[in-house]
Amino acid sequence: MPPVPRRITADYVVVGGGTAGSVIASRLTEDPDTQVVVIEGGPSDIDRPEVLTLRRWLGLLGGELDYDYPTVEQPRGNSHIRHSRARVLGGCSSHNTLISFKPLPGDWDEWAEAGATGWDAQSMDPFFHRLRNNIVAVDEKDRNPIARDFVEAAQAAADVPRVEGFNKKPFHEGAGFFDLAYHPENNKRSSASVAYLHPFLDRPNLQIMLETWAFRLDLVGDRVTGVHVRTKDGEELLVEAGHEVLVCAGAVDTPRLLMHSGIGPRGDLEALGIPVSHDLPGIGENLLDHPESVIVWETDGPIPENSAMDSDAGLFVRRDPESRGPDLMFHFYQIPFTDNPERLGYEKPEHGVSMTPNIPKPRSRGRLYLTSADPAVKPALDFRYFTDEDDYDGRTLVDGIRLAREIARTEPLAGWLKREVCPGPEVTSDEAISEYARKVAHTVYHPAGTCRMGSADDPMAVVDPELRIRGLKGVRIADASVFPTMPAVNPMIGVLMVGEKCAELLDRSKPESVAMPGDDA
Repeated sequence: MPPVPRRITADYVVVGGGTAGSVIASRLTEDPDTQVVVIEGGPSDIDRPEVLTLRRWLGLLGGELDYDYPTVEQPRGNSHIRHSRARVLGGCSSHNTLISFKPLPGDWDEWAEAGATGWDAQSMDPFFHRLRNNIVAVDEKDRNPIARDFVEAAQAAADVPRVEGFNKKPFHEGAGFFDLAYHPENNKRSSASVAYLHPFLDRPNLQIMLETWAFRLDLVGDRVTGVHVRTKDGEELLVEAGHEVLVCAGAVDTPRLLMHSGIGPRGDLEALGIPVSHDLPGIGENLLDHPESVIVWETDGPIPENSAMDSDAGLFVRRDPESRGPDLMFHFYQIPFTDNPERLGYEKPEHGVSMTPNIPKPRSRGRLYLTSADPAVKPALDFRYFTDEDDYDGRTLVDGIRLAREIARTEPLAGWLKREVCPGPEVTSDEAISEYARKVAHTVYHPAGTCRMGSADDPMAVVDPELRIRGLKGVRIADASVFPTMPAVNPMIGVLMVGEKCAELLDRSKPESVAMPGDDA
């Protein structure tokens, strides 16, 4: 018989101290009588300038603070894409560029129409105003001259308005500098951990277990009672929840944890020899992302150094007037972003800039699945990029590269540019542009949808509109995995708002008293 693990108990156990988990832990511990334990697989972000300094984000990719998930072969896309998932307090908000868009009304309303009752735009709007993060437009001192000229050229070439403050009102199109969650005076992140946890670390009812890995949920019948974890020293513990377990491990590690706990598609689990505790076929399905391609120019010499995070401005256009929101988006990078084109033989220029045509509402859907019963083995991520039936996603990138060239020919940006490096001016047909665009496509690290929310009569929905896992008690999911569809904008603010909404749902359903399942040992 294996030894009985030592037990720790709390009212709530939050699995994942990331974007939504930080919000939930902070809100729950506002009540001094509520005990919360947070399980975080990575170290603290405190006193780590490589994490807290926003402009150093690129150096985190693929490093020690990155779980770094590969993708399976993509016949119509780029099989070399690696999905960074942050292994540090604050999760991906400690790792990403902190571009901050409130999801557009059509994004939320689409969720409600998909069965997520109570998640419509009118119901969700108040949660944006509760956010603690310091969300501001890119500061004037960080507005690089070439980015300013990109905004002016994009506005003219795409015939869209200049937007100053994308969160001031809903938009369909526009060019401008982004809103970021940062402190411009020192370029410090205003991540979920900085905004929601750092000011409250002295709360006696908040315990954060760092570098502790959750590998299996503990079930008693149809109730999740806790989570089995392994500390960095190798000790295995059972962290038990008197009220609820909140799984906030993200769109990759939340379904992974559930499936290793025997919760998921019966056939897949049985094939790997994992005992099935609860058959839920939707777990791992509906894998979403925002794929984008890249077009690179060499500049006529170096460009000024000032920037918030090297991708401070962008463009949204709406090609289809029937679309609820933008259907083509660009990030403008003040660096030559050639990691993927170099595989095709392109050379990185010494000085350059990039535009990245992005698909706001992609139609391809993928799948995440286990390949081993060993929880240490990474799951397989098959995004099925560019496999939608009508090739909408592929055609969006072709349109994007054509528009990017129009912008590059437009002053004042044109005066900076020496030559198009990739795909190169000789690549002109739709077929050739599409092949290039798909082969060099990359991710902006927005996996979502793998435990999607839906109505009670939706057999593939994993959670209900209260974020409770269907058919189980004592457990909810709150992270990007619950997204039924992909917002047209960068999703971080949406994840923070999921956290705020979850905290409210928990407050509403807080029990008078629940017997604790175990005692401290």
